[in-house]
Amino acid sequence: MASVGISEVARLAGVSTATVSRALSGRGAVSAATKQRVEIAAAELDYVVSSNASSLASGRTRNIGVLLPVLDRWYFTSVLSGAQRALLHAGYDLTLYSLDGSGSERTQVFEHFLLRQRVDAVIAVSLELSPQEVSRLHELRKPVVGIGGPIPGVPTVSIDDIAIATLATEHLLALGHTRIGHIGGAPEFDADFHLPRQRQQGYEEALRAADLAPDPRIIRNADFTTEGGYRAAKQLLGLPARERPTAIFAASDEMAIGAMLAARDLGLEVPGELSVVGVDDHDLAEFFGLTTVAQFPREQGAHAVSMLLEELESGAPQLDSLMQFELRVRSSTIRPRP
Repeated sequence: MASVGISEVARLAGVSTATVSRALSGRGAVSAATKQRVEIAAAELDYVVSSNASSLASGRTRNIGVLLPVLDRWYFTSVLSGAQRALLHAGYDLTLYSLDGSGSERTQVFEHFLLRQRVDAVIAVSLELSPQEVSRLHELRKPVVGIGGPIPGVPTVSIDDIAIATLATEHLLALGHTRIGHIGGAPEFDADFHLPRQRQQGYEEALRAADLAPDPRIIRNADFTTEGGYRAAKQLLGLPARERPTAIFAASDEMAIGAMLAARDLGLEVPGELSVVGVDDHDLAEFFGLTTVAQFPREQGAHAVSMLLEELESGAPQLDSLMQFELRVRSSTIRPRP
């Protein structure tokens, strides 16, 4: 059976093909009565809107490019999940670009893939775009929204990483802990938006506000994985009893869970002999009873989509958005033993 064309819908509804296009796409002024007549005609004829024709008429592909540094981290997949659900709800497709390879791969994405007019706009997750990359997107009139930190000339969705770390450390201080260790990110993870540095800064500021000097002997760096947190915690907890921390603030939940597992393997009770707090509210945090600061990555992804679609519709760049976070106290933190 031959497919029905837009002209046949127009004849049955008694309107022009342009009116059919506006009525079925939701773009442009069409009266409610005309819109209803077109929809009835389309239903009678089993007409399906052609994505190619719609793209030609609007100049849009209804496809958003999402740039991620890696795919094998909970935070990034959670942001992606939130963005994808929001895009599906709005009738948009998503093209994913993982920039976890060499620098030439990133250049290829910006010089070739994004330049082929395959996407209407771009979401950059935890990537500090260069001025050249931002200029190229602007030249092509492709709106861009960043997630993770400030990018000159680009509206961004972010959280206050210093305040998050301060809140986590203050929770341990309020419980009475004075020897608080920190597992942060190694220097190679400090490239985009300096997240490890900011979370260590918040930790140190909270200690100084309590008249406690940060002790470099109980600060270790890792790679934001459970395995990395385990190894770092083994070093901290292997110190003599008087020197080792009674609590640990880890810069991610996965490293915090690794610290809890290291304590168990060393025969230390959590939280009796070691309190642990992380950042994220990872899907496994509740299972492990982990006290954490929730940063709601799925909501970050959905909010970035909302900002981007608003800019596509209005043509006006959006303002930066600072997202909320929340301390969630569970069973991994208690007062230190006398």
